[in-house]
Amino acid sequence: MIKSVDYIKHGDCRDLLQEIPTESIDLLVTDCPYKLISGGCTGMHGMLSGKENPEIKSGGVFLHNDIKFSEWLSEVYRVLKNGTHAYIMVNGRNMAELQTEAEKCGFKFVNLLVWEKNNAIANRYYMYKCEFILLLRKGKARTINHPGTANVFHINNISGKKLHPAQKPEELIRLLIENSSNVGDVILDPFMGVGTTCIVCSKINRHYIGFDIDEKYFKIAKERLM
Repeated sequence: MIKSVDYIKHGDCRDLLQEIPTESIDLLVTDCPYKLISGGCTGMHGMLSGKENPEIKSGGVFLHNDIKFSEWLSEVYRVLKNGTHAYIMVNGRNMAELQTEAEKCGFKFVNLLVWEKNNAIANRYYMYKCEFILLLRKGKARTINHPGTANVFHINNISGKKLHPAQKPEELIRLLIENSSNVGDVILDPFMGVGTTCIVCSKINRHYIGFDIDEKYFKIAKERLM
């Protein structure tokens, strides 16, 4: 079993999570893969269409987006300590399924957070200007470190070309980590992308463990953490 901290690994989190000791993680922060819409995401997320991002498979933002919530949530629940939080980013279409599967594993719903990213994405119904973050807990209730924080975050999205189609601003990730962990805690991101969660942890004196199945993004994360 792995006992060290501050490391990233290239591979499938469904396998790598099994290497983490039970109840050894203090917080989960992740932006997991999920389906956007059947038949592709053009129209749902215009800027994330296959035309602009050839790597995108039909119906998802990631090459490896066919992993189901049920295939990793139980392992995440196992490795988290009692009385800890889990922040999982998701869209409105998949939110109900994510919460249902999480509760099957034992997670309790705490709150639904909204990130208003101050840039709108074209859509034929309503323009998308926000993303959702499901806040869950394992075991006993835990108060966040800054109880005065509102559940709607007004944080600018990354401008210009991103290193990853779903890359999140450090400010957003830092807010979540600082509210639900303490200095020296171990933060897990099993879908780390280009390593933003790990980078934030290194800046605010938290330990990190990160996985990504895509070799391209893993290499970028590794370079950013050097």
